[in-house]
Amino acid sequence: MSIVIVISLGILSQWLAWRIQWPSIVIMSVAGLLIGPVFGLINPQEALGSLYSPIISLAVALILFEGSTSLDVRELKGISKSVFRIVTFGTTLAWIGGSLAAHFIAGLSLEISFIIGGLFVVTGPTVIIPLLRQAKLTSRVSSVLKWEGIIVDPIGPLLALFAYEIIKITSLESFSFHNFIPFFIDSLLAVVVGIVIGIVVSFLAGKGWFPEYLKSPIIFCFVLICFTIGESIMHETGMLAVTVMGLTLARTKKYVHSISSVTHFMENISVMLTSTVFILLTASLTRETIFDVFTWPIIAFVLVMLFVVRPFSIWTSTIGTEMTLKERALVGWIAPRGIVALTVSGYFAGILVEDGYSNATILTPLTLALVLITVCAHGFSIGPIARKLGLANNESTGVVMIGASSFSIALAAHLKEMGTPVLITDTSNTRLHQARTLGIETYHGEILSEQSEFDIDMTPYDRMLAMTGDVAYNALVCQSYIPEFGYQNIFALPAKRQNSKGAELPPSIKANLLFGEGESFTELNKKVNIGYQLKNFFIEEKKTVLKEDLPFTGTPLCIKKKNGNIVLVTLKEKLTLDEGDQLVALVLEE
Repeated sequence: MSIVIVISLGILSQWLAWRIQWPSIVIMSVAGLLIGPVFGLINPQEALGSLYSPIISLAVALILFEGSTSLDVRELKGISKSVFRIVTFGTTLAWIGGSLAAHFIAGLSLEISFIIGGLFVVTGPTVIIPLLRQAKLTSRVSSVLKWEGIIVDPIGPLLALFAYEIIKITSLESFSFHNFIPFFIDSLLAVVVGIVIGIVVSFLAGKGWFPEYLKSPIIFCFVLICFTIGESIMHETGMLAVTVMGLTLARTKKYVHSISSVTHFMENISVMLTSTVFILLTASLTRETIFDVFTWPIIAFVLVMLFVVRPFSIWTSTIGTEMTLKERALVGWIAPRGIVALTVSGYFAGILVEDGYSNATILTPLTLALVLITVCAHGFSIGPIARKLGLANNESTGVVMIGASSFSIALAAHLKEMGTPVLITDTSNTRLHQARTLGIETYHGEILSEQSEFDIDMTPYDRMLAMTGDVAYNALVCQSYIPEFGYQNIFALPAKRQNSKGAELPPSIKANLLFGEGESFTELNKKVNIGYQLKNFFIEEKKTVLKEDLPFTGTPLCIKKKNGNIVLVTLKEKLTLDEGDQLVALVLEE
C-alpha cells in the first residue's frame, strides 16, 4: 500500500502542478511532508526496509542517464565558454564558498564543512528539468542551466567523497599524497566503464542486435549494470559512470538513429521516478528533522548560499563569456537542490557520526532546509524573474505552420495582426518569400530533420498546424511532434475533400482535422487566390451553433477568445462561442 500511495501521489502531484501552473517539485515536496512527518500516514523507509536506499540510488542513476542522453554538443553553440567556466571555475568557487558558510555560519567543523560544501554544488536534472519545462526560458539560458545541472550532479558527490578521503588520509600517521592515487584511479575507471558500455550499446544497436520491442528494456538494463559496476569500484562513482554513458550515447545518437527511439521511453521513466523519489525522501523524514530546520544558524546558512555563494560563483566564473548581464543574473539566482543532495548527505551523516563527528547529525536538517527553501524560492520565482528580464516567452498561444501556401500565409498574416506569434516553415525559399515580405517569422529547412531542433526556438509556440498538400507528410509531421506539443495541440489540413461529412472518421481524428467538411488544401488555396479574405466577426452572446447556422457564407477558421487564446476550428460540427469572442472566417467580400 505504501508503494502504491507513493507512486500515485507522485504522478498526481505532477498533474496538479500542470493544472494550477505551480512548480511540480513544490507540490511533490508538500505532498511527501503531509503524508509522512506531518500526519504520519506512511513511512516509506520503514515500509521498504533494506530496499529503500538501493531503489533511490538506482532511480537517481536512471534520471541522470536520461538527462545526459538529452544533451547535444550542438546546444553549446554560443555558450560553450560559459558552460565550461561554470562547471569548472564556478563549481570550485561554490565548493569553497559553501564550505566556509557551513563552517562560520552553521557552526560545522572545517572537515565536515568541506564535505557538505562539495555536495551542495549540485543542482541536477531532477529539479532543473521540471523548472525549465514550466518556465519556458530562452534557449541560451535553458541550455546553460541544463548542462550545468547534469554535468555537476555527479561531480558534487565526488567532491564530497574527495574531501572525506582527505580527512581520513590526513589523520593517518604515515600521511602521503600517494594515498590519494586510488581515489583518482577509481574515478577514472568509472569514466572508462561509462564510455565502454556506451560504445558497446551504440555498436550493438547500430548493428541491429536488439529487436525494436526489446531495445528500451535492454538499454535500461545496461544503465543499471553500468551504475552497479561504478558503485562496486568506489561508492558514489556509479553516478559518474551512468552520466558518462549517457553522454557517450548522446554523442553517437546522430550516427545511430535507432537509439533515438529510446528517448521518449526514458523520458517517461524519468518523470515517474523523479516524482516517486521526491515523495519517498520527504515522506521518510521525521518531525524532529523538520523542527531542526527552523533554527537561525541553518536559516542563515541557506540565505548566504542563496544570495552570496551562488551569485558570486556564477558572476565571477562568467566574466568575459558570451552571456549577457541579464542571463548571468538569472543563472546566478537559479540553483535548486534536490534528490542527490538529500540522499548523499544522509549517507555522509551516517559514516561521519560513526567516525566520531557528533555534529554531523545536523547534515540532514541542513540539507533539507536548503532543498525545501531553494525549491520553493526558485520554483515560484523563475517564471516571473525570467519574464521581467526578457528571458522567457510571455506569449503562450503561438502557432507553427508547416508549409507555405497562399492560404497558410494569409492565415499567418491575419493571426500576426491579432497579436499571435506565428512561424511558417518550408523547404522552399521561393514559397517563403511572400511570408517574409509580410514580416512573418519563417524557417527554411526540413522540420523533420534533427537539425531543426537546434535552429528553431519552439518556446513561443504551443501548437502546430501541418498544412502542406501531402497528406502522408502532414501525418508524419503530426506524429513526430505529438511528444513535444501534445495530441490536442497538433492539427492537420486534409489534402482532399472529406466526403459524407467525415462520418467514416472517429471523433478523435475529427478533432485534429482543420476547418470544415469539404475544406482542403486545394479548396482553401483556390479561395484565397480568387479573392476570399479573412474577416473577424464579433460575438455578442454565448451560444453553441452548427457551422451551417453561422450568419455568413464562408469557412470558419478559428476563434480568438477574450483572454487572447486562439481556438482552432476542426472537423467537429458544433462551435462553442462566448460573449466577446472573435470568430475568424474566410469569406468572399462582395
